Amino acid sequence: MNEIRKENISIIGAGPAGLAVAGALTHLGKDYSIYEKELRVAPMWEKHYDRLCLHTVRDYSNLPYFPIPKKYPTYLTKNDVLDYMECYRSRFNINPHFGTEIIKINKKDSSWLIKTNKGEVLSKNVVLCSGINRVPKYPNWENLERDHPDIIHSREYKNPLKFQNMKTLVVGMGNTGAEIALDLANHNVDIDLSVRSIVNIAPRDLFGRPSQKSAKLLDKLPFEWGDKIGTFVKNKAIGDLSKYGLETSKSSVVKQLKETGKTAVLDLGTVKKIKQGKIKIKKGIKSIDGTTVKFLDNSTKKYGKLILATGYLSNIHDFFTNINSQLNKDQVPKSWKGTGEFSNVYFCGFDNYKLGGILGTIYTDSIKIAKEI
Repeated sequence: MNEIRKENISIIGAGPAGLAVAGALTHLGKDYSIYEKELRVAPMWEKHYDRLCLHTVRDYSNLPYFPIPKKYPTYLTKNDVLDYMECYRSRFNINPHFGTEIIKINKKDSSWLIKTNKGEVLSKNVVLCSGINRVPKYPNWENLERDHPDIIHSREYKNPLKFQNMKTLVVGMGNTGAEIALDLANHNVDIDLSVRSIVNIAPRDLFGRPSQKSAKLLDKLPFEWGDKIGTFVKNKAIGDLSKYGLETSKSSVVKQLKETGKTAVLDLGTVKKIKQGKIKIKKGIKSIDGTTVKFLDNSTKKYGKLILATGYLSNIHDFFTNINSQLNKDQVPKSWKGTGEFSNVYFCGFDNYKLGGILGTIYTDSIKIAKEI
């Protein structure tokens, strides 16, 4: 029988959040162990599509105590992010237990018994950094075949090569759906984009300046003034897209984020392609039969490929039982710090309700967690 290892701090996940917590703890001279199911740091970033880049600028995207070097561009590419994460790992001598899958975490007296595929660990404090985008979310359409060869979740999308000469439908216009549609349109793929809800769109850059930096300046004004100015400029830049079949929100990006946790679609060129007719907007989906889609307006169309940019789930229930008290209506943690019986459990990388992007909240929350433990 394997002996149960005891430790003070266990970090679950070696993505950006796990690395940030490890770096912050190292900075404070605190020992920890970090566990990662995959065989490298930031494994989800490696799985993203090829053209992905950060929507937040370099200066506001670093992990604690190690600014992103100036050699990187304003918006880091996927490979830039992976390179920076490896540099961060080396900088703080972070050595994850790779290939270690967490099966369950259960309360045991005043500690937590962590069952893994490689044995058991008894830890005083647990920091969950498993990610807000851990599990692909699928629509609940009747007859949807998840294993259909021509239907993929956006997590499986890499580049346009397999979509040449294929009539393709992208489902969902969050940032991922909008960027994949743009990628396909830029490579002359015949592309439709299914949009069910009103979409809040803002330019990533305006007049050659990152909108994030402009928002930082507006944030120094009284909230109502800055919010109104930002909303006015956003609406002018995007314009009325209703004649293209797309209903856009005229409301505040900040208000939407704080109330729903949904970020605005930061436009990199998708709006221009819509106006040019290179991306055609379709209504939400009513039903599906193979790759033949019936839309809410009762029109029907057969496609060669479907890409489901329908989001993700964190599925924290996979790790903890009776965790509902710590989760909000979106099934993500209400706070970075657990309460009640979860008072020595911490959550990093789940707060999507603040300006600055997920890396911004990872930065601030990881430092708070490290100081609190």
